[in-house]
Amino acid sequence: MANEEISGEIRLEEEGASNLANGCSDSTSKKIAADEIGDKVDDLNLDEPLEAAKKKKKKSKSKKKKEPLQQTDPPSIPVVELFTSGEFPEGEIQQYKDDNVWRNTSEEKRELERLEKPIYNSVRQAAEVHRQVRKYMRQILKPGMLMTDLCETLENTVRKLISENGLQAGIAFPTGCSLNWVAAHWTPNSGDKTVLQYDDVMKLDFGTHIDGHIVDCAFTVAFNPMFNPLLEATREATNTGIKEAGIDVRLCDIGAAIQEVMESYEVEINGKVFQVKSIRNLNGHSIAPYQIHAGKSVPIVKGGEQTKMEEGEFYAIETFGSTGKGYVREDLECSHYMKNFDVGHIPLRLPRAKQLLATINKNFSTLAFCRRYLDRIGETKYLMALKNLCDAGIVQPYPPLCDVKGSYVSQFEHTILLRPTCKEVISRGDDY
Repeated sequence: MANEEISGEIRLEEEGASNLANGCSDSTSKKIAADEIGDKVDDLNLDEPLEAAKKKKKKSKSKKKKEPLQQTDPPSIPVVELFTSGEFPEGEIQQYKDDNVWRNTSEEKRELERLEKPIYNSVRQAAEVHRQVRKYMRQILKPGMLMTDLCETLENTVRKLISENGLQAGIAFPTGCSLNWVAAHWTPNSGDKTVLQYDDVMKLDFGTHIDGHIVDCAFTVAFNPMFNPLLEATREATNTGIKEAGIDVRLCDIGAAIQEVMESYEVEINGKVFQVKSIRNLNGHSIAPYQIHAGKSVPIVKGGEQTKMEEGEFYAIETFGSTGKGYVREDLECSHYMKNFDVGHIPLRLPRAKQLLATINKNFSTLAFCRRYLDRIGETKYLMALKNLCDAGIVQPYPPLCDVKGSYVSQFEHTILLRPTCKEVISRGDDY
């Protein structure tokens, strides 16, 4: 009996050992299986999708950073920040006609353009500012606006977008906002209470510049659709002048083409029909650095000069259509002034005139200015000194130019560049 119990215990111990051994074997096999799964998981490299996700996130972040800024409303971001490459949009390209067609493929002419690229880029920057400012002004213009507020809003927007910097970048000349029979060179002086009316025809003419490279561009605003044919006449006449312009083209031929288009239009105003007339003593003009009128005039009637346009020149092609006599004279209070470009040293006796001239040289040089601009930089009681500078021939006054009272004048204007290979309408935009 005792022996059976001992042998039973031995059998139990052996079975336990066997079970234990089997248990160990199971756990070991489980461990091996787990290790194999682990190796396979390692082979799959779970970190890879995580890293890829991180990289993707970083990439999307950097992509967001690289997305170009959008202009605010109202505009406040300088255009240099909107075009981070430093390259500004090209204007409308028009090919030369007839004898100048070969220029388009000339390698020599292309090389000349490559050398001029910094200048082209500067003037394109000024043009982009002009486009953005006028787009904004068109949105906010409405009857009842004080003309002074209108001009200051426009000018302050230009100053922001062009990153105004002394004579290196800024406004090229005072904002012309001439009304009705006043064709050009009117801007409100301080204290002027003129208000824009529903039946007004306003010419909004303003300029921008980078390093003295000027964009001179204008359009007409009329709220009453009755004036639409008058605006259409000047817009089409200006486009005709641009189309006809080119290297070796005679200025008189451009004037004849403009007049033909302009005077093919009629406009009915309050029941009376008027033929639209080109204003015969107003012209477009060549432009040079810091010189808005550089010597050549582009007539808007036939019979002008035989002088030819030349390669590399900038021109303001502008037309004025009128329901009046088609002839302007100086009238009203003067607001525009400009230091004469070629003036040498002229001795001045009045200390106040000397001081004012120093201010003009520092802030405007040979760019046009107005009395509001002198007020803005802190000049006071300057009218006598300004008259003294005008009398001495140092500064030229530019009073408003007016047709007959009761008539209406419209204007459109673009700056063009006669490049060696093609013609570029620098200030062209989606609006006109």
